[in-house]
Amino acid sequence: MRTKHAARAVLALTATGAVLAPPAAAQAAEPLSVDLRADVDRDGQVDLSGDTDTAGEDTWSVGRGAVFLPNIDDDSKRCPTAGPGGRPLSDAKLVGCNDATDQKVNGRADAADLARVRSVPMRNLPSDAKGSVKVTKGAAQSRVFVKQDGAWKLVTSQTRLKRAELRAGVEFGVEGKDVIRDSAKWDGRVSIRLRVTSSSGTASDTVTLRAAPLLTHHALQNTQQLLVTKVPGNEPWAKRQRAFVKNLEKEAKAAGITKPPATFEKYGDIWAQDFVEPAYLNMTGPDGRQRTMRVMLRSAQDRPAGRELYEKLRGPNVGVVQAKGRDMQGWETLNSFGNLETIPPYTHNGRSFPAGRNIMGERKDGSGVRPSKEIRTLLKSQGLQDPLLLDTSWLHVGHVDEFVQFLPADTPRGWRIGIADPQAGLQLLRDAQRDGHGAKKMFSVPGFDGTLSPEETIDEALASRYLVSDNEMAAKKITANLEILKRETGVTDEEIVRVPALYTRGIVGDTEETTRMPLLRRLGGSGDPEAARKYGQQQLAERAPSAAPPAPTVSTSAYVPGAVNGILLSRDRYLAPRQWGPVIGGKDIFTEAVTAAYTRAGMKVSYVDDWYTYHLGMGEIHCGTNTLRDASGAWWKP
Repeated sequence: MRTKHAARAVLALTATGAVLAPPAAAQAAEPLSVDLRADVDRDGQVDLSGDTDTAGEDTWSVGRGAVFLPNIDDDSKRCPTAGPGGRPLSDAKLVGCNDATDQKVNGRADAADLARVRSVPMRNLPSDAKGSVKVTKGAAQSRVFVKQDGAWKLVTSQTRLKRAELRAGVEFGVEGKDVIRDSAKWDGRVSIRLRVTSSSGTASDTVTLRAAPLLTHHALQNTQQLLVTKVPGNEPWAKRQRAFVKNLEKEAKAAGITKPPATFEKYGDIWAQDFVEPAYLNMTGPDGRQRTMRVMLRSAQDRPAGRELYEKLRGPNVGVVQAKGRDMQGWETLNSFGNLETIPPYTHNGRSFPAGRNIMGERKDGSGVRPSKEIRTLLKSQGLQDPLLLDTSWLHVGHVDEFVQFLPADTPRGWRIGIADPQAGLQLLRDAQRDGHGAKKMFSVPGFDGTLSPEETIDEALASRYLVSDNEMAAKKITANLEILKRETGVTDEEIVRVPALYTRGIVGDTEETTRMPLLRRLGGSGDPEAARKYGQQQLAERAPSAAPPAPTVSTSAYVPGAVNGILLSRDRYLAPRQWGPVIGGKDIFTEAVTAAYTRAGMKVSYVDDWYTYHLGMGEIHCGTNTLRDASGAWWKP
């Protein structure tokens, strides 16, 4: 809040009350007036002559208020990734280095990561005037520099500003030491006070800035690059996984993505969606352009693959944030980031989400198990993408990306919901059976390395003990979640894309044989069971829950490869897992139905085979990849 204390000259009064004119040498000094300003309107410039940056300078809202960046990248690549002799660094040492952990301005000479604060030049200053700077709020979470003699210098309690500097106007730079993690402890605000003292009195002014929110990407931001794991070795499944990467790159290039995929190659964790969530920070830089920093949000699980975010990706304009959870009761799969997706921007019932809104899955089955409180608190504390929790207790892995997605659309809202539809999947089988094709094989996928092609027929699938009832259960659960999304967003039935799907069961809380192997057993064919087990265990090693909730619960995974668990490559191009469904009249009936669903939604769909690489591990290509998207837009604008 601006507080200006002006010195007042005392004039002698005559006994009759007449004012005596003071001698020229005793003329009153002009009252001191300090005016400190920041980029309140977020146009990149600090307005010193007008009033565009004065209103609300000591407050902050989503639409107005000065912003600074948590400076957590590594512009000069100074952070080590290994210790002496190439020995691995501890997680703590990897986390403990970034541009905000030193006391100098890193990177480019124009200090683009610094938010600017300026003082209006003070022309009529007494000769003994001097200034001091103090961070009155958020000092522990921020760092302030002052530009003196053409160089940025750290502001300390000993920093003093000379009269000549105050007359010319002083430039400050502000950076954050970390993202907002818990708004109850620090809400991201930093208040800076400039105080000027002289023989004629004291005056001060204070401005407030807030750390840029850490935001996750949504489907309306264009895909710029894919992330995927490339597994080394000569094992057949490793070669097949590398073939998947090659096919993925081909599809990305065809969709206009010019950068080749960035590959994780060190730790062998193929679930690239699960151990990282690409996010971003941005503000308007001093040049008027958006200054964007990518942030790799490492999952709360202790997965070694997350280390490669520091070892390979962190650098100029790329930071990493780790927020570990300690309250998961062993059900760590909910902390994987296949369980964190983002609804595109919307406004509904008086609530606005200009940067979109997070969704996460929890177990609404009486167990009380949710994603890590630390992760949920971090996301909510940004103040823009307040997480919405859906019920994923009916899914064995428990991730929202197994049944819901968001697609760009040429509609007033700008997007649609894509939803898995088990009833439509059952209907495809029933229609095929009705038309006399019940003896057709349920799956057309060929065998691989000792595992034969699945032999189950459509008749056998529909006659199985659980398939129909479990998919009817899945349909009810999906409908309940969809009602939550419709209520929260205002989406109508006309804005929903229903994509045929089928699920198959496991029994959560039972033995490994029934939790992890039914999919492998049913879909792995009648070949070498040990080969099927080998592939399955390799692929499930990081994917499946590490422990189960107290009570056994029926849960499911994709039976036919889950089409909604794919990748949005561009605004109108979608990459789905190859369906490998029943082939009737020379056509895969699931492929035909899935293509028709996306085509009606204005999408051109293509397919890539992930059966042996991801599908048998209870995931699909979305689970095994990630996307870096364009984050240059202003998050405060709808």
